[in-house]
Parts: sequence; structure tokens; C-alpha cells
Amino acid sequence: MRRLLPLLLTMLLATAAAPAQPTSSTLAPRDSLALATAAWDTDTLSGCLLRRFHFAHGELFGSNQYVCFIELPPQSPCRLAFAYEPRRTPTSTQARLHGAVAAVNGSFFDMQKHNPICFLRIDSLARGENTPGVDTVNRKYYQYGCLALQEGRARILKTDSNRRWEERLAYRDVMTAGPLLVHDGRQLPQRPDRTFVTERHNRTAIGLRPDGTTLLVTVDGRTSQSAGLSLPELTRLMMWLGCTEVLNLDGGGSTTLYVRGRPHHGVVNYPTDNGRFDHAGERGVSSVVMVMPPDK
Repeated sequence: MRRLLPLLLTMLLATAAAPAQPTSSTLAPRDSLALATAAWDTDTLSGCLLRRFHFAHGELFGSNQYVCFIELPPQSPCRLAFAYEPRRTPTSTQARLHGAVAAVNGSFFDMQKHNPICFLRIDSLARGENTPGVDTVNRKYYQYGCLALQEGRARILKTDSNRRWEERLAYRDVMTAGPLLVHDGRQLPQRPDRTFVTERHNRTAIGLRPDGTTLLVTVDGRTSQSAGLSLPELTRLMMWLGCTEVLNLDGGGSTTLYVRGRPHHGVVNYPTDNGRFDHAGERGVSSVVMVMPPDK
């Protein structure tokens, strides 16, 4: 905690001047201070850190929130990788199958057909494509961001409007998701006409700090113990954590953070697909983002 506090306070000062998106919650300095001064429960994993804290007294955006994140430094011997299953499979199960150190759920999918509805390429093999917009050319608003892996390191890219843009990328591993929340250190505008944006839900996101550190973040929601965040609130949270590139991944009942060797099948957050604040509410998902050990 002693090392994290000055880091977060420095990041807080750096992001305090960033313009706020409209939100139902007051984005006051006390919220960012609560984040910076929280007594984070920190575990050292193989090549990364797990940080957790339960804001249980309404101190974050005027609400209770359970926040977890994996912190992967640029010098880590671990690498990022994607996994996919043709039938929806829990994040923890997919992670164990691949021997991952940690993992979060990936991008969006069709709940009935199980297939990805955003572009997905793993080891140069296409696994999913962007579902078309109304005109079949332009992409949907949750497809305006892209996570690419270069030698196991994350790159967050801003797409253009053509929904086939990613197909021309040279990366072997590409996952489309969205919206893109922060790009080049600037908060991007979000659609105010979408409850997906404006209402609070469980959230999963990936963020990059300027030094190359990758954060895999989950915020639980839909319970009195953890309300969840709107996308403007998630944006501010990620910026307060020092991220200058932020991509929203699938959330809601899909939001899961897995850590190898932990109880509850490795689930360390509180997935809510069962409607309860416990570790048993995991949803089957299509894809995951994994932290892989160097021997894999």
C-alpha cells in the first residue's frame, strides 16, 4: 500500500483537469482521493499483482463498489493471450484449461448462439466478426475499440467506421470491443442515449499506463454491496488509476476476474449472473483475456 498511495496521488493530480462526462454521480475530488487512499489488498502473483478493495461506505461515486485489478508491469516475463470457446464457457474454466496466471472475460457475444459479435482473431485464425450495423458497413458503438497483442503486450487501437477495418491488421491476435473510453490520454465522448453507457452495471476494462503497465480491471455491480459504474464513471476510475488508453470489455453478468490457485475456482470478484453477491455467479462467455506464465 505504501508504494501504491504516492503513485495514485500523482496520477490523481495528472488527471484532475480532465473534462468530465455527464453522469448521475458527482465526480468530486473526494472520489479520486478515496481511490488513492484505499488500503488495497495486494497479492504478488507470478509476474503481476492483484489489487482489491471494497468501498463499503459509499465513498466512491456516492456508492459502494468492489474494485479488483491485475497490474502487469512492462518488465514482467508474463504475456497476454486470448482464448475462445465455441460454446459459452466460464472465464475461470477457460483460464484453467490454458494454465493462465490470471484472466478476465473478453468481448461481446450472442447469448443464445454463443458466437462472438465482435471481431476476434487468435493465432491468426478468425473466430468472430463484427455484427453489422443498420447499413452493414458502419460498425456498432461497442465495436469502436480494438485490443491487439504484439508479442504478448497490449496495444489499444481506435478503429475507423468501416466494420471490416480490423481484418487488415497484421497482428496475430486481435479483439474488438468498446466503447473506447480513453485514447492518447483524452477522455472520449460517449453516447448519452444509451442506458448501457449512462446506467450503472458490472464493468470489465483494460487500460494502459504510459510506462506500458497493463491493468485488467473489474468492478462488480447490481447489488447493494457494489452498485457498478456508468461508463463515464468507469472512465474516471481508469484515468485515476493512471491509464491513458482504456477499452471497455463485456460487462454485466459476464464480469469476472480469475486468479490461479485462489478459492472459489479462482474467482476473486463477485460475478452476479446468479443475482447474489458471492463468487458463484459466473456466466459462460465466449472469449477471455489471459495473463500467461513465461513457460506457456
